[in-house]
Amino acid sequence: MTAERRAELVRTEAQRLGFSFIGFARAQRLDDEARRLEAWLRQGAHGQMSYMENYFDLRIDPTQLVPGAKSIICLAYNYFNPEKQRDPQAPKISQYAYGEDYHYVVKKRLKALLAYMQEQFGSINGRCFVDSAPVLEREWARRAGLGWNGRHTLTIHPKFGSFFFLAEIICDLEFAYDTPLRDYCGTCRRCIDACPTQAIHPNGYWLDASKCISYLTIELRSEIPEDFRGKMDNWMFGCDVCQDVCPWNRFARRHREPAFEPHPDLLAMTQREWLDISEEVFQKLFQKSAVKRAKFQGLKRNIRFLFSKKTSPAAENPWQKE
Repeated sequence: MTAERRAELVRTEAQRLGFSFIGFARAQRLDDEARRLEAWLRQGAHGQMSYMENYFDLRIDPTQLVPGAKSIICLAYNYFNPEKQRDPQAPKISQYAYGEDYHYVVKKRLKALLAYMQEQFGSINGRCFVDSAPVLEREWARRAGLGWNGRHTLTIHPKFGSFFFLAEIICDLEFAYDTPLRDYCGTCRRCIDACPTQAIHPNGYWLDASKCISYLTIELRSEIPEDFRGKMDNWMFGCDVCQDVCPWNRFARRHREPAFEPHPDLLAMTQREWLDISEEVFQKLFQKSAVKRAKFQGLKRNIRFLFSKKTSPAAENPWQKE
């Protein structure tokens, strides 16, 4: 079977499984990206995400993750939902976390695609990845023609925007490889100008994650620094600002994944209900959600920071008892 025919079969099955689009890149060491990653880490832009310093060789060389790897199959799974929370004063949650945790939803379909490939092509050495391993997924998506990496550093597809999850299958099969798309950000700086915490470099294409609201509300384990008070744009989990203002997201289409639908009560909750949220309500709303990464006390910390004038010195670190 030719590499072109293999790519055609995998592309068709991926679309049947619900993936929005797919591309193929040749597996090789990422030397230029290695230098950029080293510089980013040296500047401390990863904040307290010390795990970003681990497995450096695996991040820049896919053959370290899958011996004999020849290809990176890159896929995108749409999560765009135009529905917003009804109370404009309520603390906000990023729409990627409205429904069930994408790690499990997308991984299930990714494994089904790998199983299909094994049925069609025989024994394959391959692994599935969904934002949970040392893979430079946005660079591979760019190389596979899924889009360009915009000034906000997220992957933008010219017909779908940027509201999608990235996933990869690294395997030892050869395919017909796609070519990267050119960068169409042009002179636009909407994401840079709109970022509430100025986390994006003035020239774009570089993110100080330690200033990013998503980092502050999800990854940061200590209290949110006072420097960010009044700058969080009311986000309690994640942030969609740079995507909301991106002109390319006028092409975003509502997802068709039932698992990504929010709990019936989620978008209707008022500011007062969020301020008074109990652990029982938290568990009901976010039973299978990515919000559980912050845990109940972490979400309460975020809400407290948004609506209190200052953090009490005696405030309990929500992760102290872990």
